[in-house]
Amino acid sequence: MSGTALVVGVTGIAGSAVATRLVERGWAVTGVSRRSESGIAGVESVRADLEDPAALSAALADTKPTHVFLTAWSRRPTEAENIEVNAGIVRNVLAAATAGGAVRHVALMTGLKHYLGPFEAYAAGVTPDTPFHEDEARLDVPNFYYAQEDELFAAAERHGFAWSVHRAHTVIGHAVGNAMNMGMTLAVYAAVCRETGREFRFPGSAVQWNGVTDMTDAGLLADQMVWAATTDAARDEAFNTANGDVFRWRWMWPRIAALLGVKPAPFDGEPAPLEEQMADAAPVWREIAERHGLREADVTRVASWWHTDSDLGRPVECLTDMSKSRKAGFTGYTSTLDSFERLFATLREERIIPPGQDR
Repeated sequence: MSGTALVVGVTGIAGSAVATRLVERGWAVTGVSRRSESGIAGVESVRADLEDPAALSAALADTKPTHVFLTAWSRRPTEAENIEVNAGIVRNVLAAATAGGAVRHVALMTGLKHYLGPFEAYAAGVTPDTPFHEDEARLDVPNFYYAQEDELFAAAERHGFAWSVHRAHTVIGHAVGNAMNMGMTLAVYAAVCRETGREFRFPGSAVQWNGVTDMTDAGLLADQMVWAATTDAARDEAFNTANGDVFRWRWMWPRIAALLGVKPAPFDGEPAPLEEQMADAAPVWREIAERHGLREADVTRVASWWHTDSDLGRPVECLTDMSKSRKAGFTGYTSTLDSFERLFATLREERIIPPGQDR
């Protein structure tokens, strides 16, 4: 099955993966982003301000999508602002997309803050036992994911389309300028460590170092979103989205170090946040980028220290149950270590990070 897709957030980690999958499968794809074109062959690009309903409606006036894939969000200083802006984005996109009367399915990407709470109250209250299940009750705290879902449900009721929600864990994928990008952040961190002779220190908590966790490959997330959009059994359901393997960071960290050609430091049990370790990284990265002819010399465009600190500093175990989508027919799987290896190879090929070298 194929259709006419509107991918919102097409330049992000998830959106670019979704658009790529759809093009590969013969879909007509329009990609929406705020600032730049996708660069993906076969994708018609539209630039629009997702927070301006009139401008967005005008930008999408000639599109009549059958399927909408929502992967965009905007980070604000407080959760109240996150709710206002990000619920508004969903509302604006769906108002514009449904004007043509053709929408059959809308897939919304959210994440595990559905179970953990928002950044300003992250894992601060009572969180569900792991692994997280989709039928957990919402936490009793404001959360922009809940507000986004409510906008989706209300629009589905009005317009009669099917929906799916995809709760991804930390996503491994490629997108320059993305606000949440652990894989690229670790690659940049390793390059700075190698340049300065520092050891590659795990920045997070003892809970994350020792506990069991999982992650989400962008390609697997795309596969699940497209599957849900074209499968009756996935209609009007929320799904966890993870690779299918589990690991401990004490196992993964030295393997990532080996892939990136740096020496891993022994973990001393105390967090070493990247925002502190990398406070002086900007000029170092600029020198690395200029020497190797890399595409982006601004370290803030390739590393999101705050987000990786947030993920790896969690004080609670975090992993998901994938039974629901398995039972419905989605059997996608990938090794997380393989996801990192593929990402690092791509980043080198595209001159985002410097060439590899032996430790």
